[in-house]
Amino acid sequence: MVMERQVISAEGFLEIVGSPEYVDRIVELVDGEIIKMPKPTGLHGQITFHLSLKIGNFVVENGLGIVTAAETGFILKRDSDGRDAVLGLDIAFVSGAKYPAALPDRLVGVAPDLAVEVIAPSNEAADIHQKIRQLLAAGTTLVWIVYPATRTVDVHSRSGATTLEEDDRLSGGDVLPGLAIPVREIFPGPASN
Repeated sequence: MVMERQVISAEGFLEIVGSPEYVDRIVELVDGEIIKMPKPTGLHGQITFHLSLKIGNFVVENGLGIVTAAETGFILKRDSDGRDAVLGLDIAFVSGAKYPAALPDRLVGVAPDLAVEVIAPSNEAADIHQKIRQLLAAGTTLVWIVYPATRTVDVHSRSGATTLEEDDRLSGGDVLPGLAIPVREIFPGPASN
């Protein structure tokens, strides 16, 4: 006997992850299936905070929109068969044209203009590539993938990808014109015990 997997919609996902079983877990919805994500490390949190501060200050100072952090859930795909996709993003920017006021107190129903993921040692390359594809397919213009281990950032757009080293500058491009962050400023100095 073959058992069919239960497909979960974005709405069902929100209800399920609100239950006590998921209180201390980080999860995403990929093609209608709940996927457990690793807990962020101290270095991950430090880099995410530092980069979100730089992006957030720029966005607020220029009145450009909204910056989110803390694995905010974005609905990237809705399928008629219920195989929805909800991804939690480390950092995201949503332009004021999409949301002129505060975001709703529920999953965000639009793709962000900029998505940033800080990679943890437990992240698998196939999962990251799938996330990049889903973000770009949903309408995200720019995706930054930050690699603490190599102190590099991969920049993805519909026109291709490039890798930036510590001596390069991370640009907001057409999404955040004028934003330029030296890659070396994203990463903390040598670790202390």
